[in-house]
Amino acid sequence: MPKNKIEDLRNHLFATMEALLDEEKPLELDRAKAIADIAQVIVNSAKVEVDYVKATERSRASSGFFPDSNNGSLLLNE
Repeated sequence: MPKNKIEDLRNHLFATMEALLDEEKPLELDRAKAIADIAQVIVNSAKVEVDYVKATERSRASSGFFPDSNNGSLLLNE
């Protein structure tokens, strides 16, 4: 199972947004942009995983990136 899940990505992005808004010590824009760019790559790879599951007519994505109450896999077509 991967260490990071979609919730972790969301948490990092919200933390970045909060850091940008910090009036005393705002996050540098270049660093925030790098974080957003990396997040976009992660999102795009998750989209590929979902497309693969749909194309192969499987009912689950098993990377663990998407949560499921049973085993950490994305449920599709159920």
